[in-house]
Amino acid sequence: MTAKIDLFAAAPQLMKSWTSVSMTIAASLEPDLIELVKIRASQINACANCINMHTQEARAKGETEQRIYLLSAWREAPCYSERERAALGWTEALTRLSEGHTHESARQALEDQFTEEEQVKLTLMINVINGWNRLAVGFGLWIEPATAKAVAEAAA
Repeated sequence: MTAKIDLFAAAPQLMKSWTSVSMTIAASLEPDLIELVKIRASQINACANCINMHTQEARAKGETEQRIYLLSAWREAPCYSERERAALGWTEALTRLSEGHTHESARQALEDQFTEEEQVKLTLMINVINGWNRLAVGFGLWIEPATAKAVAEAAA
């Protein structure tokens, strides 16, 4: 891990808890959907660390190169389901909340595709990845996916 600060050394208990909560939330919905959400939020936040990590994780879970490459243009690409589109729209709306509260159409799509429980789970996941993006960008974090997996397993 290279960073301006070692997050796990500076606040070990909190980072262990944050990692554990992150993993629990990520496991609450289908893995391919979660990876798309993580990648899209990370693209918006320009988090190279998280884009690198989650594209590799998505490939390992069977995601196609086409769908990874087209993710930044998901509205125009025909390869995403309506459920995935709803999740991506909600991800963008919440990740860009500071640009204005214009998320009503995204909210309607979310309600059409997800149960109330799933809406909460997805919203928590969006919060988690935005939190990781801010930690990584803010502290200059670069961690290889294999190292991140080992850290996550140790936190479990």
